Order: sequence, then C-alpha cells, then structure tokens
Amino acid sequence: MTQTRRTLLALAGAALAAPALAQGSYPTRPIRMIIPVGVGGVTDIVGRILCEAMSPILGQPVVPENVVGAGSTIGAAAFHRLPADGYSIFIGTNNHPIMKALRPDFAFDPITDFVPIALVGRQPFVLAVNPTVPANDIAGLLAWLRQQGTGANFGSTNPGATNHLAGELLKQIEQLDYTIVPYRTAALAVQDLVAGRVHFTIDSPTMLNPLMEAGQVRGLAVSSRDRSVLVPGLPSLVDSGVAGYDLTAWQVLFAKPGTPAPVLAALEAASQRALADDAVKERLRRAGVDTWPDSSAAAAAQHVREEVARWAPIAAKIRETGG
Repeated sequence: MTQTRRTLLALAGAALAAPALAQGSYPTRPIRMIIPVGVGGVTDIVGRILCEAMSPILGQPVVPENVVGAGSTIGAAAFHRLPADGYSIFIGTNNHPIMKALRPDFAFDPITDFVPIALVGRQPFVLAVNPTVPANDIAGLLAWLRQQGTGANFGSTNPGATNHLAGELLKQIEQLDYTIVPYRTAALAVQDLVAGRVHFTIDSPTMLNPLMEAGQVRGLAVSSRDRSVLVPGLPSLVDSGVAGYDLTAWQVLFAKPGTPAPVLAALEAASQRALADDAVKERLRRAGVDTWPDSSAAAAAQHVREEVARWAPIAAKIRETGG
C-alpha cells in the first residue's frame, strides 16, 4: 500500500469517527440547557445525563443551567429571553402543561411557544410515608388521612411541580383535606419527610428508592396505572383502590419557535442518538428512569398536547382553591 493511499484511508477513518452532527456550521460554541427545577430532582438528573450524552455527538459542550422557581415559569421565561438560534434548549416536565393554566399572567403558551425536540424519559412516582405514620398500605393511609384532616401534611415543591400535581390528584380523587407544604426543591421536601416534619409525599424513585432500602421512609404504592419494574414489589395506587389515579413523570426537550429548521434537525438527531445509546439507557435506568419507545419530536409534540388537555381541569381546581 502506498503512503498516499494509507494517508487517504486514515483521513477517511478519522472523518467517520468524528461526530457526524458537528461537521456543519452548527454548533460552533457551547449550548445551554435550561433546567427549570432544582439540583437533585429527577428532571435535573435526566437533563445532566442528556447533556453529557449529546455533547460528543454535537461536538460542543451542552451545559446544564438550573433556573428555578414558580413551577418552572422562571426558567421558561429565562429561556424565552434568549435567541432562537439553538444555543439554548429547555427541558420541561409535568408542570410544563399547566404553566399557563395555573398562572394566567404567564406570557408563554406551553404548546405554541415551545418546539418539542425529543421525548426524553419517564418514570412512575412513589407514594412514601415517614415510618411514624401508622399505615402499611394505601387503605390504612387513606383512613389515617381522613382522621387527621388538615393536621396531616404532604411535602411538595412549588405549585405546579410534578409532585404537587401528584398530591393534588390524590386529594381530589379521594376528597381529602391534608395540608400541602411547598418547598423550593423536591430534595428539601424529601429531607423533611425523612426528618418527620412532613408525613408523606409522592416523588421520584430516583430519590426515594435508596431511602426505602435504608428504612428511612416506607413506600406504599407507585403512581402509574400499572406496577413498575423500576420499583419492584409495590402495587399501583389503582391496584390499591384509588380509582383513576395515573401519573407518570416525564421530560421533554424543547427549542424556541423560530429556531432554523437545520438546527432543529441537528438537535433532534443528536437527542435520538443519545437516547438510543445502551450506556445512556442504563444510566437513566440506574436513576429510576425509562426511555420511550418513540422519542421523536413528533411523539413529543403529541404527548405535550395530550398532557395540556388532561391537566388543565386539575390546574384550574388548584387555582380556584389556592393550592
């Protein structure tokens, strides 16, 4: 083999090994991912895993940035102050569909003002109690909550957050009167659950599974309609007699309207490659998160539309009651 041919083959091999999506004009500098929830929550963990996975594919760092508060609206507003050039992306979760419904003065619509890029992750939540609560199953918990009334309390993040919605849904279905106590982050609510300052919560297995294994909290059920392999051994709330209860936490990656089509295509392709990677899937599973069978932008858009329609009545009830 001649030296010239060896050189050409080496150059061809290097080209194939390089990240395919980094070969064009986008991106030429780091990309910010706005995460509208606190550090340590499931959406934060999922966002950071996705940032790490997308960075080598795009050939530029994807940098997570937590902009927290007011049920994701502070982060969403910060995202919308940035240019529609693909150098800022946004990861939303279950509170995304009700931002406008819960806060009518919020300037942005969850459907028309966000362009879905990918349907990222999903997981059931876990209903867990402090071990001092005298309940070993959901029937026992419901009976105790009815006895306690407003004296029982539920640890939640800011109004509109996923575990706030989970607590409100249980409250409405079972017509309970427990007090919902808001915290700035889910991690702080769970910290007070362990300390016994709140009686129960419904939150991610990412945080609660290790505490259940250590005996610091007691898991009673999962929030999804069916049992979950991510939380083996626990029945669903539906199985436990709470008819119609179904909540699965999820994450969707968004860009801004007006982002150039080739940039949207590059972001969708990078997220698809990242989410199809077995190592990334395993990292998500270890965090208690599963991927979707179809994670495409089209599937994400349909999911967001369905979630907006589903949660609007619940958000209206929260607003009416001041929850």
